[in-house]
Amino acid sequence: MLLSEEDITRLEKQGFTREFFVRFDREGYALLRNRQGCCVFYDTQKRGCSVYAFRPSGCRVYPVIFDEENGVVVDSICHAQATISEAEKLRRGKQVLRLLEKIDAEAKSRRSK
Repeated sequence: MLLSEEDITRLEKQGFTREFFVRFDREGYALLRNRQGCCVFYDTQKRGCSVYAFRPSGCRVYPVIFDEENGVVVDSICHAQATISEAEKLRRGKQVLRLLEKIDAEAKSRRSK
């Protein structure tokens, strides 16, 4: 899951250190860390997100994602994919595209430093 600076700041305000939940790739993108194949914020006992109210923007629009070959789609691996109407997909798709523009600009800024 890609993270924006806004996502990072929101989670840091909850007391989490950047080192705990973020890793940066070689291109400057901030990615949510995984632990044992799951998001670091996934509570395996409760089977849910431990930071739901503060979750990253990409999690908020999921299961609508951007696929490089097909554009905005509903993630086929999500068990709730059938609950997303075409109108909801379009609405969230616009959010996904704006988010990706922001994340791309932030990564570009990190690379130029």
